[in-house]
Parts: sequence; C-alpha cells; structure tokens
Amino acid sequence: MLDLKITMKTKINRTPNNSVITHFCIFALSLFILTSCEDVITLDTIKGDSQLVVDGWITNEPIKQQIRLTESSTYFDNSPAKPILNATVTIIDDKGRVFAFKDLKNNGYYVWQPATAKDTLGRVGGKYLLNIKTGTEEYRSLSQINRVPKIDSISYYFDKSSPRNGEDSPKEGYQTEFFARDFVGDGDCYWAKSYKGTKLFSEPSQILPIYDGAFSPGAATDGLQFIRPIRQSINGRRLALAGDTIRVDLLSITLEGFFFLQQVQQASQNGGLFAVPQSNIISNIVNVDPKGRKPLGFFGSSAVSTLQTIVEPKKARAKDL
Repeated sequence: MLDLKITMKTKINRTPNNSVITHFCIFALSLFILTSCEDVITLDTIKGDSQLVVDGWITNEPIKQQIRLTESSTYFDNSPAKPILNATVTIIDDKGRVFAFKDLKNNGYYVWQPATAKDTLGRVGGKYLLNIKTGTEEYRSLSQINRVPKIDSISYYFDKSSPRNGEDSPKEGYQTEFFARDFVGDGDCYWAKSYKGTKLFSEPSQILPIYDGAFSPGAATDGLQFIRPIRQSINGRRLALAGDTIRVDLLSITLEGFFFLQQVQQASQNGGLFAVPQSNIISNIVNVDPKGRKPLGFFGSSAVSTLQTIVEPKKARAKDL
C-alpha cells in the first residue's frame, strides 16, 4: 500500500507541471507569431498636379457673401488646404450687375460686402455666373436662386427617451420639429440647416438635402407638408433643454445642388465593412479651356427662409401617439 500511494502521488505532481509547460510553450509561440506579423509598409504615391477647389454658396440675404479657393492635395496629406491667392473672382447676374469678390485677408476667402444693411447680391429667380481667373486659367459656373417656402412654425414636446439621442445627450429633454410645406410642382429642392444657439449641426448625418418635402425623387410628396423624419431632423443627435434657442434655415437649391449634397453626405459616411472606393464628388465648375486642369468643388445659390424659437416648458405640446 505504501508503494502504491507513493506512485500515485508522483503521477499527480507531474501532471500539473507538464500542463504549465505546455501552456507556456503555446503562449510563447502565439506571441512570436503575432509580433512577427507586424511590418511597416511605406507607400510611394504619385503626387500629381494640384487642382482648383471652389467652395462657394451665395444667398439672397443682406449679409457678406464668400467664396473660398484652395488647392487640392494628395490623399494621404493631412495638412491644411493651401489657399489660392491673387485670383480674380466675380459674379455677374442676369441683369448685368457685376459683383467683385476680394481676398481682404490674403487667406483664400474672397468676399463681397453689401454697401448697405438692405443690399443683397441674390434674388429669387436670378441667375448667376461665377468667373474665376487664377494664373493662366479661367473657370466658370452657372447657378440660379429658386423659390423657398416659409417655415410655418417650430414646436416641441417633452421626451424621456428618443432613438435620436447621442451618447452625450440628456436622457430627458425636448424633441423639436419644424413645419413647412412644399410648393406645388415637381422638382423643388431644399437644404435644411439647424442650429442650437449659434452652433450649426454640421455632422455628415445632419446634412439634409430635400426633394419635394421628402428624401428623394419618386416619394409622391409634391405640394405636401414635409415628412416627419425631415421635420424632426433639426434635433441633431441631442434632445433640447429648457431655455435652448433652436433655429432652422431652409434654403432653396438646384437639382444639381441636391445631388451634390447627397454625395457629400455619402462620402463623409463611407466607411466600415461595406465601404466603397473613394472618388471625386461631382462639380459644376468648368475650365474654359477643355484641355486645362479639371476643377473640384461646387458653386451654389439659395433663397433662405429662417425661423427660431426658445424652448419653454409651458409652451410644449403633447407628445404624438
């Protein structure tokens, strides 16, 4: 019996030691494989020629109008965009008026300043030709200002939980909503921009191009009140709180402006497992010389309807069922 016990004890002690050694060997091998797979790859990319990038959008508001000119850069270049200086920038309307834009701060932002508090550049129904001369090249773009409906009202109701809440959103607050009606006649396009105080909701998901009061053509919403998802999009990803100032700007845009904003939104959110290869977004800027460098960017024009309100609990409406 004594010999049997000793034998059993010896076997029991050896088994854990072998297991520890085996697990250690597996861990060491795994660590070696993982670390040995790391490698630094340096990509040699072709720089190519830079291109003119235009960021310009004029309105019928009696405020400063601005057109920004920069140079394009390579895909992996994260440095700030290089401004294009010493360009000649003008807009000519269909009545022959010429508006000169000046780079007052020498930073690539070309500005037209109204002479009086009521002076405006744009008007509903007007057509506008943008002309840019930089170096030996000349670029042009044509846009027009379409009609825009009045924003009837902004309302809100108290909500304890909303699927629109962002991670930093208050758990309780006010769901806001604006009301406007599309004009009768197919093809009216708009852009809804919303603000909390003076802060514009500018995340890619908050870029909101609208077609006849809905998200896209074919929705059979011509002449109707804007659909509810669009009306409630002004919240951004946060519920409003008592005392917040909520403002909505509704801009009329052309059909090409609608598709441009759609592509901007899609490109800004293009990522993850199902991302598609990046490509340049459509541009309505052309080089006068067909063989010259192709420009990038967009020139748009809008009439603007604006309304704002301050969230007051006593004025909140009942939540819809």
